[in-house]
Amino acid sequence: MEALTQTHKIRKPAWIKAKIPGGDNYKKLKSLLKESNLHTVCEEAKCPNIGECWGAGTLTFMILGDTCTRSCGFCHIKTGKGPELDWEEPKRVAKAIEQLIFNNANITHLVITSVNRDDKNLESAQIFGETISQVRQLNPNVKIEVLIPDFKGETKALEQVLIAKPHVLNHNIETVPRLYYHPQTTPSGRKRSVRPQAKYEWSLHVLKHSKEYGNDGMFTKSGIMVGLGEETEEVIDTLKDLKDVGCDIVTIGQYLQPTIDHLPVSKFYHPSEFESLKQYGESVIGIPHIESGPLVRSSYHAEKQILKLNQI
Repeated sequence: MEALTQTHKIRKPAWIKAKIPGGDNYKKLKSLLKESNLHTVCEEAKCPNIGECWGAGTLTFMILGDTCTRSCGFCHIKTGKGPELDWEEPKRVAKAIEQLIFNNANITHLVITSVNRDDKNLESAQIFGETISQVRQLNPNVKIEVLIPDFKGETKALEQVLIAKPHVLNHNIETVPRLYYHPQTTPSGRKRSVRPQAKYEWSLHVLKHSKEYGNDGMFTKSGIMVGLGEETEEVIDTLKDLKDVGCDIVTIGQYLQPTIDHLPVSKFYHPSEFESLKQYGESVIGIPHIESGPLVRSSYHAEKQILKLNQI
């Protein structure tokens, strides 16, 4: 595979375009979330696709509150001591999804994610499992994809999610192993790294154990951001690791800096480079399906990724 050339021009390129949020569906979803006392990663993480997805009547619920116990250098979700866990949250999510489907009969696939709660890994995993069960009870025809934390590699916690049998188990490896703890200076002058409280090995364990757990028909999925200072061969090696742990789907998207207090963008990849990574990952490494593009995110067109995989 040809090396991806570095560029020193960090100005946002023309192909990074996002739809401005608005319209009737956007307003309805804002109202639904407020009434249900629920959060979405779309808002909390400043997802660039919120205008498109909410305009189509779909979103990604974020459970376990809106405060993460980790301080990843790329993420806009606020960091701090999490509040008490809300054991009624699974019911509210299920009812909100029921209302969402009532308003948009075309919804057949939904994604549920969460903040990290390293202070209460087992309990937060139990709420994940209960959320899957409650959603399935009220909405038996919807496929449930969960985007989960690493639970610090605790197998007992992970199995609280797996026992509920999600249709897709997603856990993002996020970046190459070298950058997990590698300090970089933000435009505000702060020293930060990509995933200082995570371990690459924990993420691989989550994906490997999930694939081996025995849930027939369950897909495993992971995601990588590019533009954080990684080298091409490091991305390739990470894709090989994801293949080795049995990932069915991998998403590759452009990192976009949320604020000046977050890690800077090292490079904006051209769409042709994303296509090159996709082709190499699928045809050479053998990953069944890769979704790769500047605005690709874990939850973006998640249902279409499953449809493509089922056609292989």
